[in-house]
Amino acid sequence: MDILITEELDSPAIQKLCAKYEAARDATLWKDPDRLRLALAEARAIMLRNQTRLTADLLAAAPRLLAIGRVGAGLDNIDVAAASNAGVVVIAPLDANATSVAELAIGFVLGLARRIPRGDRSTKSGGWDRPGCTGIELDGKTLALCGFGRVGRKVALLARAFGMTTLVCDPFVKLNAPVWMETGAAPVATLEEALERADFVSVHSPLTPETKGLFNQAAFARMKPGAFFINTSRGGIVDEAALLAALRSGHLGGAALDVRATEPPGTSSGLEQMDNVILAPHVGAFTVEAQTRTMEAVASDVDRVLSGAPAKNFVNMARPNR
Repeated sequence: MDILITEELDSPAIQKLCAKYEAARDATLWKDPDRLRLALAEARAIMLRNQTRLTADLLAAAPRLLAIGRVGAGLDNIDVAAASNAGVVVIAPLDANATSVAELAIGFVLGLARRIPRGDRSTKSGGWDRPGCTGIELDGKTLALCGFGRVGRKVALLARAFGMTTLVCDPFVKLNAPVWMETGAAPVATLEEALERADFVSVHSPLTPETKGLFNQAAFARMKPGAFFINTSRGGIVDEAALLAALRSGHLGGAALDVRATEPPGTSSGLEQMDNVILAPHVGAFTVEAQTRTMEAVASDVDRVLSGAPAKNFVNMARPNR
């Protein structure tokens, strides 16, 4: 077997790739680590989204593996260090989804500010609740971004078009970086300062040991009364119980989540019953354009690695070293 596909992936680019190589496709394989281990023992490449977890243990059971094709931007489900130690190329077109995710984040900001979901539900049920759908303007409001990578910078550009002031907490972006002038955003020294000043808080950080549970009870308590919280990055960054408590108490004005700590959540957390919460099934990258760009890039690089050429969208190394 040349290529193992462990999740629901399909596009003309992937079909073309599968026609060229011997491929095994099983969209449920990510749910069964034992079957996944057996399949990996034969694979030269694996293509996945965010549900397949490639641990060091699984990678050790894949002696023929040359490439991991991540169809998406997050890498928290792949042990990149273990892949690098094994000489396996990790492919991820990190720029391909940025526009789509940024536009969704701004869509959430608008949806919360103008109470669009509430108006939709009310009107469809026969109501005409104009007072209950009274919202706020974005012009003159402050948006705080936690993380200022590819997505965060696009969000800042979009927010500027609405007349918003954007504050950024990201210790990895230097104070003299050109991006501050390019986006009109301003750095703040601490997350606490950003939370205290913002009308909207939007998360654009990767899930790491440092960011896991970063938005907890203390963080939500720091936010302004009536402020709104948006997360389109990774669910594990948020303590959902703390978020629910801040919403139920009325301290927060609303929240929008595209990502959850467990996906799919399975059981109700209470967020589903909140009138001022918008929930989506991790669709930030699910636009026609982003999916086309991502799948074409990953399929092309998997083909390049398997045929002996260097990958273009690599995270750790351009060629396998094994």
